[in-house]
Amino acid sequence: MANSIVVKKGLNIKIDGKAFENVSKVKPSSVFEVYPDVFHGVIPKMLVKGGESIQAGSPLFYNKNFEGMNFVSPVSGKVREVVRGERRKVMSIVIDADSEIDYLKFDVKNADKLDKDTIKNLLLQSGLWVYIKQRPYDVIADPMLSPKAVFISGFDSSPLAPDYEFVMKNQMKDFQAGINIISKLTSSKIHIGIPSEDSIFKGVSGVQTTVFKGPHPAGNVGVHINKIDPINKGETVWTINPQDVAIIGRFFEKGVVDLTKIIALTGPEVEKPHYFETVSGNNIADIVKGNLKNVSYPLRYISGNVLTGLKISEKGYLTPYASQVTVIDEGSQTHEMFGWAMPRLNKFSASNLFFTKLLPRKKFKWDARMLGGPRSIIMSGEWERVFPFDILPEQLIKTMMAGNIERMENLGAYEIAPEDFALCEFVDTSKLPLQDIVRKALDELRSEMI
Repeated sequence: MANSIVVKKGLNIKIDGKAFENVSKVKPSSVFEVYPDVFHGVIPKMLVKGGESIQAGSPLFYNKNFEGMNFVSPVSGKVREVVRGERRKVMSIVIDADSEIDYLKFDVKNADKLDKDTIKNLLLQSGLWVYIKQRPYDVIADPMLSPKAVFISGFDSSPLAPDYEFVMKNQMKDFQAGINIISKLTSSKIHIGIPSEDSIFKGVSGVQTTVFKGPHPAGNVGVHINKIDPINKGETVWTINPQDVAIIGRFFEKGVVDLTKIIALTGPEVEKPHYFETVSGNNIADIVKGNLKNVSYPLRYISGNVLTGLKISEKGYLTPYASQVTVIDEGSQTHEMFGWAMPRLNKFSASNLFFTKLLPRKKFKWDARMLGGPRSIIMSGEWERVFPFDILPEQLIKTMMAGNIERMENLGAYEIAPEDFALCEFVDTSKLPLQDIVRKALDELRSEMI
């Protein structure tokens, strides 16, 4: 019987447009695009230029701070151009994709007999190391550091999140293969947080499972770390998404970089929310084509969920860490008389201000408005009600804004990532960009420690 932890603090945000459990294949876009900025903290050094032919798995650029760490193409084709911005910063790599993917082959014979260094080098060369992230700092894991533990969340509790029980049911062989590979990289425990005792991850060997119950963010890997094995100064923990574990397993089974994922298309503006199979870099317009409601107002496209996802344009591209695409009303053409003062019957309230608290199963049609402007922190204890960590969030944020490195360390900055403050940002009356504050503070902390 797995250990069980009940998360009491948090908030489930009720949004219409959850994906139905059916999977369709999206026709690959004729043009793919890769954004180096998605890989936080990486300084890209280009390995290709316009006009070059590439295969899926061919390196596009490497990390200047760690030359052996490659970032690869998700598809085969020809590099159309390398888009640069100010001071020749690499903004994106545009690829004219082949109709059929041609994969670069890697020598992974007898994967079960490969040693730790060989596995690490293969992951770095193939670009798959970038899916292993670390805390502190919430960045791509440093290959030179050994983790004290590895954490995988077997469920996602964020709004309209994909159901990993459904997504992973046909990928468990690859997932187990991925776990076997990761266990060769470290002798530390591999933890998987699961939503119930009958989870499909319960049968995985070589891992320690823990049941987490409660509202969002019960599925956040940061909560699992905080409750099971908190991070102290000088310690490192690895985190990785279940589908990325399966991609690693598939690589060592087949010898090719197959970045195929099952992604949830969600949101109140989607006609038929469902799952689709594709790879990162696919054009969003091809994903949502013919499946949006007939509306006259602007829409917001999000690569990810509404709390932590990346805003992109309709002509944007799916980012590599995303597990869902969400489409909501931009809200730019919505105007309300008296706003919060009206007795709303169709609005969600985290503080149970509106009569909709009497309708616990009601789902809401959200838009992207902030409904207020930034101001001073004015409500003590507001964040604590949705923040389940054994950390003082208000004190930590104030310390981060002040740039006090020593106090950041003492207040638990090593454990957290921007996503852990997403709910605080959602309920914040002060409308502060808390995730951005955390991201900048972690970068500052990292620069001081390196």
